[in-house]
Amino acid sequence: MNTLKIHKNDNVAVMLDGEKRGHKLALRDIKKGEDIIKYGYAIGHATEDIKEGEHVHTHNIKTNLSGLLEYKYEPVQIEEPQRKHGTFKGYKRANGSVGIRNEIWIINTVGCVNKAAERIAKLANEKYGHLCDGIYTFVHPFGCSQLGDDQATTQAILKGLINHPNAAGVLVFGLGCENNNIPVFKEVLKDWDDERVKFLVAQESDDEIEDALEIIGELAEKASKQERTDCDISELVIGLKCGGSDGFSGLTANPLIGRLSDKINEYGASTILTEVPEMFGAETILMNRAKDEETFNKVVNLINNFKEYFMRHNQVVYENPSPGNKAGGITTLEDKSLGCVQKSGGGAVMDVIEIGEHVHTKGLNLLTGPGNDIVAVTNLTASGCHMVLFSTGRGTPVGAPVPTVKVATNKQLAEKKSNWIDFNAGPIIDGENLDEDFFKFVISVAEGKQTKNEINGYREISIFKDGVTL
Repeated sequence: MNTLKIHKNDNVAVMLDGEKRGHKLALRDIKKGEDIIKYGYAIGHATEDIKEGEHVHTHNIKTNLSGLLEYKYEPVQIEEPQRKHGTFKGYKRANGSVGIRNEIWIINTVGCVNKAAERIAKLANEKYGHLCDGIYTFVHPFGCSQLGDDQATTQAILKGLINHPNAAGVLVFGLGCENNNIPVFKEVLKDWDDERVKFLVAQESDDEIEDALEIIGELAEKASKQERTDCDISELVIGLKCGGSDGFSGLTANPLIGRLSDKINEYGASTILTEVPEMFGAETILMNRAKDEETFNKVVNLINNFKEYFMRHNQVVYENPSPGNKAGGITTLEDKSLGCVQKSGGGAVMDVIEIGEHVHTKGLNLLTGPGNDIVAVTNLTASGCHMVLFSTGRGTPVGAPVPTVKVATNKQLAEKKSNWIDFNAGPIIDGENLDEDFFKFVISVAEGKQTKNEINGYREISIFKDGVTL
């Protein structure tokens, strides 16, 4: 059987073919209670004696993780990257930001106007879609009957979307009687460009459809004057995400994305890693790469705050991976997390940001939020990511409001779901180096190449909720 031993200290290898492709087998006899080592780290312990060559999975391994932990800052030496310079063709906005798409977005303050917004977007695309890269709305059920932090999270996400540079123009569309009504929401927005951001309250309009179309027509006409021009690669912000992971995720697609993160950061650009629960079990790798002790403490708070969120709801902190992950060969959360953090590359962690917050410090940033695919890509978009690099071993059609590059972990998925997959990382398992090809592909997306989620019209948001509904 063809297998791969990832690290010299591992006592398991990954099966590369056959019915159990992506699963683990024992490289030697492993005693009950002994740690199972993969990626050079413990991914759990044996719950029974395991013989050399036996299948190692959920039937004979259990996580080592439990509860809150105390952490000590033990920084690793990270070589300062040699700065590079490069450009791509993007859209320079009036406020100095750069976009990679020239779209019009309809952002709803409340879910009550969702269907009206969808109708407006459809009609607007028919009339004005040729003037820009398309007119889109992203429905959600919130903006009313929320309290405190829960409403604040909704507002932070919507604010982040409104400020996103991929939108040349934005119509903020409200009902009028919602908690997050436009006068209240303007206090959250604080500053906006009156030429780029327009507002419409449906209850105050005799015909909100016609009024919205008139506003969007003006925004689209302005957008049509925008042209791609040379922009520095350092302006790019790229989200790092995985979903529907399998046993190859940590071997092919995730390390490829990690190397892209390191490379793009050499150009002074920024990358954002989220999915905090999928850092559990591998969090010390990120903590010890913090640029300084202050940042280390931010990462500790990021991890422990999310564990406490689980505990407040009386849920098991380490109830992961998903059934699909397990079917693909991932056994414990440590197994999943050690593969997941491969997307972060090897660079220093420069900062930790909150939901809706944009990057302040160039380089690798960590973003709070759950691993849920739609919530995570929404959070990445709201934090200003121009695109999301999304690795998958099982496959998923989900797409963010921004280009969502699906990177297959294996060639079988890439061939079967070519309507979902943008880039095949499978050949890496056979020793191919795809780093330069992937970098060129990412730049081509920044310059306008459409991803499958864009071609298919798969764009959606889901706002993180942790509160009372009135």
